[in-house]
Amino acid sequence: MSERRATRLIFVRHGESVVTVNRVIGGRRTCSGLSELGRLQTARLRDRLADADLAVDVLLSSDFPRAIETAEILQPALGVAVAAKRFDRLVGFGEHDPGPDIDGMTFDEYVERFGTPDWVGDPHAEVFPGGETVAQFHDRVGGALDELLDVHRGRTVVVACHGGVVDAVFRRLLDQPITGGFELHTLNTSLTEFESLPRGRWRLARYNDAAHLDGLPSATTRV
Repeated sequence: MSERRATRLIFVRHGESVVTVNRVIGGRRTCSGLSELGRLQTARLRDRLADADLAVDVLLSSDFPRAIETAEILQPALGVAVAAKRFDRLVGFGEHDPGPDIDGMTFDEYVERFGTPDWVGDPHAEVFPGGETVAQFHDRVGGALDELLDVHRGRTVVVACHGGVVDAVFRRLLDQPITGGFELHTLNTSLTEFESLPRGRWRLARYNDAAHLDGLPSATTRV
């Protein structure tokens, strides 16, 4: 039976984070929220979404402070019904977990101890000793996506999350391998949108839409 209403999934990568500025691998244990630029980026997106008058049904975020703060800034722009509700914070949409030993380590220290990570090789390799493999990360995000669709099918959902999560969702919905083939570079506060089609197919409506960042300083690269 086909859906009466298409499902729209809008994934927002969080604004620039403090851990990124400090060049730290910031998992959920050490994430400390958005930088000043990150809050400005998110405010720009909030104003853009308010002007767009999106018919959003649900707002969700990962459980990382940088994603929660992003969702909190965006919430007033997503309509009266959404703004009046407490949004759910889903562990499944958190960024790749580096594990307790790596979480909070600087990038320089990580590279010195373990070398440059290979993100396009064996997805079952232990890139983060004691943390998730790429395959485990994609399985977790895929489970969160399936749960989202079970609960919110036919609705328009905004998810404040992470670059790695956008990559995992992109590959899953468009039926692509979890590593290799291409590389995505998802910008802070960019919009990536998918629309459901009949027979379980999906359309990529937009990727990395960050027009609201025009004129702002460039963000620090990575996480």
